[in-house]
Amino acid sequence: MTFPHEKHRAQIEAILRAWNMAPEGAAIAADVLAWADLCGIDSHGMSMLPPYDKLRRAGLLNVEAAPKIARETPVSAVVDAGGGLGHPAGKLAMETAIKKAKAIGMATVVVRNTAHYGACGYYTKMAADAGLIGMSTTTTPGVTVAPTGGAQGRLGTDPWSMSAPGEPGRPFLLDMATATVASGKVRNKANEKLPTPPGWVMSRDGKPSTDPLDLLERKGYLTSLGGTPDGASHKGYGLAAMARVMSAGLAGAPMLLRPEQASAPPTGSLAHFFLALDPGLFRDADEFRADVADFCDSLRATTPVDPARPVQVAGDPERASAARRMRDGIPVGKGLLAQVKALAEESGAAWLLG
Repeated sequence: MTFPHEKHRAQIEAILRAWNMAPEGAAIAADVLAWADLCGIDSHGMSMLPPYDKLRRAGLLNVEAAPKIARETPVSAVVDAGGGLGHPAGKLAMETAIKKAKAIGMATVVVRNTAHYGACGYYTKMAADAGLIGMSTTTTPGVTVAPTGGAQGRLGTDPWSMSAPGEPGRPFLLDMATATVASGKVRNKANEKLPTPPGWVMSRDGKPSTDPLDLLERKGYLTSLGGTPDGASHKGYGLAAMARVMSAGLAGAPMLLRPEQASAPPTGSLAHFFLALDPGLFRDADEFRADVADFCDSLRATTPVDPARPVQVAGDPERASAARRMRDGIPVGKGLLAQVKALAEESGAAWLLG
């Protein structure tokens, strides 16, 4: 089934508010989650509500928390999320980084004592929309990714996002997991009782699997970006490790969770990293932006292998999805829809997707 963006977003916000999340924080979280679904990043949108609910019920997520700046300098800040969802804290952090970068040229902000913050591209897009280069990375819940050569989960999907302003409305916007695939995509396959493609999941004993439950229920793991050592999975492994150094290391959060914490990470155990950089430090900012736009157009003009599939630049697929879904509605699978309806009923939230 498909639903208009505003109704889809309103349903998310209604459930969050029914959980006693503050109105401002619920609105921000709903914006981030609905943006992900609009852009086709279905692993980080409405499908996150069931896992958030499990953490909330287990006492591992304080949805009533409000973020605050705990420490700052002219070029940096530390935001404490209070053990709550990371979306309000993430927005505060990037807004702070942007404000400081506009004043002094660049700024870095970390968030501690936080939980999942959604799709990291939402935050770097904020920087690009402000005419700045943006970067964000985060640790992720669970112990789901094996280091190259390992047969044990030690890392998360630990994504990176980077952005640069270019043509207005079409910034360069890269958002990528450091695993072969985000764990939410495996969860979405399980929601609809579908197999995963080869190369995503390994079983607990290190064998390739197409069963999403090998990851979700049987303590299997995801592969690092690249899939195998021969496929250069050490690169994804290295990026994941550095994501943890930049976010958890700087914020003073755990860089590694113990394997037994995979299904129940400590409250507020995640951390996020944000950077905003003004290209005007180095040259005329408008000329930089024009050069980025020309560069992206040159990449798009590359002769494609398949004429029916032109070359794209980071951010293009998401913008195409957003235009299509804004027009036609956001699809929600039957399995996920049933779970979200149950959450609404249990929390007393209005059901808006009937």
